[in-house]
Amino acid sequence: MTYFVSVNNSTITVDCYDSRVDDIFVPVTDAYNSADNEPAPVHPVPSQRQLLWQETEFYAFFHFGMNTFTNSEWGNGGEAESQFAPKKLPNPKQWLTAVKAAGMKGGIAVVKHHDGFCLWPTATTTHSVVNAGNENGRNTNIPEAFASAARELGMKYGFYVSPWDLNSKYWGDGTSDYVNKVFLPQCLELAQYGSDQFEMWFDGATGGDHAGYYGGANKTRTIPNAATYYDIPNLRDTVHAIAPNCVMWGVGDEARWIGNEAGWAGETNWSMGSGESGNMNAWKWKAGESDAKATDKGWFWHSGESPKTANTLFKIYLETVGRNATLILNFPPDQNGELPSADVTVLQQLGTLINNRLTNDKAKTAKSITASTTRTAGASRNYSIDNVTDDNKDTYWATDDNTLSASITLEWDEEQSLYYVMLMEYIKLGQRVKSFTIETSLDGDTWTKRASGSTTTIGYKRIVPLGGSTSSYTAVKAKYLRITINDARGCPTLHTLSVF
Repeated sequence: MTYFVSVNNSTITVDCYDSRVDDIFVPVTDAYNSADNEPAPVHPVPSQRQLLWQETEFYAFFHFGMNTFTNSEWGNGGEAESQFAPKKLPNPKQWLTAVKAAGMKGGIAVVKHHDGFCLWPTATTTHSVVNAGNENGRNTNIPEAFASAARELGMKYGFYVSPWDLNSKYWGDGTSDYVNKVFLPQCLELAQYGSDQFEMWFDGATGGDHAGYYGGANKTRTIPNAATYYDIPNLRDTVHAIAPNCVMWGVGDEARWIGNEAGWAGETNWSMGSGESGNMNAWKWKAGESDAKATDKGWFWHSGESPKTANTLFKIYLETVGRNATLILNFPPDQNGELPSADVTVLQQLGTLINNRLTNDKAKTAKSITASTTRTAGASRNYSIDNVTDDNKDTYWATDDNTLSASITLEWDEEQSLYYVMLMEYIKLGQRVKSFTIETSLDGDTWTKRASGSTTTIGYKRIVPLGGSTSSYTAVKAKYLRITINDARGCPTLHTLSVF
């Protein structure tokens, strides 16, 4: 099947099974070189786009749209287009500038929620900004402005587009008309706003008992299987042909929902499986994304709302990014199309907390770092313990094959106040560590176990509070620190070890 898509007065042709897709699914481990004595991959492993996505770590969610003006969380699709009437021209650059101050690397803008109202001049429906209630609304093009602002600020960007459409007469009507006439063309239009998108977000809602407008039918509809109904393999391949590093979240099946909207992942968290903890034995790589609200009311802006405190948001950061998940933190723009000043202030405070607590790496000032065992070097690569502090994500420490346990010891000249240990596996070769222990000592002879019971998986990134709680900022006095990997799925690999 071929789609002809018109965007910004130009037409492109996209074949849904484009041959370029063949080059996109090359696993990141194809560079494996036996001459370098590299460890064999422990499958599953991430694709290159999944790896780039996880490196984003911390990014924003911006829920803005018809619901902002109707005081709703879920509209029914029958709202008059004239109700969308921003008091100012929406300003995505202000949104992204504010979240960048908190250390976020990008953002996802909602451009179509379940009510079906589109925040760009789409060719697929009249339920869009084209018929907004004022000039600010009619001049709105969130995908265009958001992508432009992200590039200007050096940030990543992507779009939330709801597959469920309570406005469309075609959705759930028993035919494929909605997918072929509305949904796939909308996704292709959005893909054309930038081949450098890092994520396209698809909510999994499938109708249920929520009645919708559906072109005037005003009834309840549902679909039996989202992946089949939305023709997900076709959608995924088509979008990837245009935006090769765009991860398809949710029904796109390249990253998973962490299982709650409260802002936490399991202390055990595998990048395979489902839910808060994943499943070590699952066959497909699907790292978790945690979506959480930074304000005290809803996903969309509501009058009288307040942001959560910087300390609360820092706790969420530790329990998501610090537990092998990514964090997409929602800050909803108001009816001016801007983030409220209170949100901007909290974002600055959060950035200060993260910077003050997680940037002074004391591993770099240690008198020595030693490993109980190190993998034999290859022709052009070594696996020295020094690799974990060299700021190079492509070098790593490893043990020899079949050596599934090892210890790393850090020593300082003087007693230190230590708060956190951060570990990062070399996940290009798969997630491996099943259990590890952290201990501290003042004399090198008597050791005290820290964070007992919570040190299982590592994955892309693990941040362990040595004081035992993500809710407090508690120092541990130590001159020595020892990390022992007790068990792993294959020889352990670490590319970064930091101590704060």
